Amino acid sequence: MVGLTTCIVIGAGNFAQDHVDIGEEDFCIAVDGGYACCRQLGIEPDLIIGDMDSLPGNLRGEIEETIKARPEMVVCLCPEKDDTDMLAALRIGMQKGYKDYRIYGALGGRMEHTIANIQCLCYLKNNGARGTILEEGIAITVIKNEKVSFGKRNKGYLSLFSLGERAEGVTITGMKYPLNYALVTNDYPIGISNEFIGEEGMVEVKNGMLLAILSPKP
Repeated sequence: MVGLTTCIVIGAGNFAQDHVDIGEEDFCIAVDGGYACCRQLGIEPDLIIGDMDSLPGNLRGEIEETIKARPEMVVCLCPEKDDTDMLAALRIGMQKGYKDYRIYGALGGRMEHTIANIQCLCYLKNNGARGTILEEGIAITVIKNEKVSFGKRNKGYLSLFSLGERAEGVTITGMKYPLNYALVTNDYPIGISNEFIGEEGMVEVKNGMLLAILSPKP
């Protein structure tokens, strides 16, 4: 599909934002209990999906009414399934042709849910899309076989972790701790807590996948 912009996905994890920018052409998916966050911010999602196990009881009646009035707007999933609710939501976004994803409410709560959502970033990257998990002051994304630039206005920390056994040819410039064509492995956290220094930053990985976490200084 041509002209698609961003798919906004709102999950049921920690949600500290008081505002989410959604353009007129963006597609918004509320994932299970993420519908409660949408209601809190006055967001009307284009799609609601999940097994509804994390949805507050007082909102389940609204979902039932929505199913009656606009059945195409709600996808109810079986609790016993292979895909997580988040992954099921991303699959629908991919089917619709979206390639850029901003994901909120994907951190916190049960640790395994956070890890599963990070794996969802890998799913997007491996299928030609780009996803970013956003949480107050934090941005998490995946870099694979590519070069990524960071503007001078970035502040705080940038941490990089290998998501496979090895990420080869890792180069970092414009940061406090540069690297030059280095090997980053998944058993040595050499990439943690690099710092922006007011310059144009760049990270390149020739072969492999890195988890990139931007976080503020305390």
